[in-house]
Amino acid sequence: MKKDLHPTMHDVVFKDVSCDFAFLGKSTSTSKETIKWEDGQTYPMIKVEISSASHPFFTGKQRVMDTEGRIDRFRKKYAKKA
Repeated sequence: MKKDLHPTMHDVVFKDVSCDFAFLGKSTSTSKETIKWEDGQTYPMIKVEISSASHPFFTGKQRVMDTEGRIDRFRKKYAKKA
């Protein structure tokens, strides 16, 4: 196997910014931000928008994104101006 072909895997903390949930995992990505984890060590922290703690499929809670429906918005946007 060739040396230095694959990126290195290391421990990273993924933090869900929408619900303040964090978990430790492995990734090839890195970050300049760090966080002190429960085991006392410092790990790079990668912020994510959504995780299993905030996704409606896993939580069973549907979040309302907008009050208007897609069809209503489309009709209002592209209505003929007569």
